[in-house]
This record gives sequence, C-alpha cells and structure tokens, in this order.
Amino acid sequence: MSLIYILNGPNLNLLGTREPETYGADTLADIEARCAARAKALGHTIEFRQNNIEGEIINSIHEAAKKAQGIIINAGAYTHTSVAIHDALRAVALPSIEVHLSNVYKREAFRHHSYISPVAHGVICGFGPLSYELAIEGLSNVLAAKRKG
Repeated sequence: MSLIYILNGPNLNLLGTREPETYGADTLADIEARCAARAKALGHTIEFRQNNIEGEIINSIHEAAKKAQGIIINAGAYTHTSVAIHDALRAVALPSIEVHLSNVYKREAFRHHSYISPVAHGVICGFGPLSYELAIEGLSNVLAAKRKG
C-alpha cells in the first residue's frame, strides 16, 4: 500500500464559498473524502494537507520524501510564483502530479505559467474536484509502472 501526499496551497481552505462559479461548491473536506475513497479503492492511503504558507508546503514536500511514494499538489497561486516549491519537488524526486480545479488556460494569462509543471510527471486541470481523483489514478499508474521496473 503506497502513501500519497496531497498538498493544497493558499486559499483552498475557502473552497465551497470562494468563487463557486470558478471552483465549485465542494469544500476541501469534501474533496479530501473523495480522495480518500478513490485512493483506498486503488490500494493507497493519503496524507491530505492545506497550508497558506509557502514554507510549510515545502516542509510537507520534504516530509513526503521520507514517508510517501508520491505527491499530488495543487499549489494554488504559488503554482505561478514559487521557484522554491519547484526546487523542493525537484530535490525530493518523488513522482508528482500537478492538479487544479479550474482550467488555468481559460483564465488570466498570468495563470498560464507554472513553475511546478516542469518537475511534475503530469498535470490535470479543469475537471473540478474530479481533477484530484484523476490525479490519484494517474499517480497510481506511475507508481505501478515504477514497481515493475
């Protein structure tokens, strides 16, 4: 059974009330429950976290390197600004999937650039909360292939 860290960045704690026309009505707790169920169905467990502080997200990435087999990350606005999160993901070298609820490419131009994408195995965006479940499936496949060698 693999442990997957699911890390969420700034303002995602406001899901359900923050711009529901963009992010939907599900809360972060709703998404966590969906992720736990999907991961369990695929034989994994999750560590689900949210933090508004960049350094704490980096600490979670470092911790994942010691405990987890992969990372799913929705870094929120830090996706577009954080070289430090990019460097942390590169340093730990775990398979990672970048995830977003909205389709960032249909939004403001500044959201089209990601510092995370170059160090992620893949990117899933635009499917609302289902984006997380798709990321779990994708990462599960990556981990299975890695085990096969």
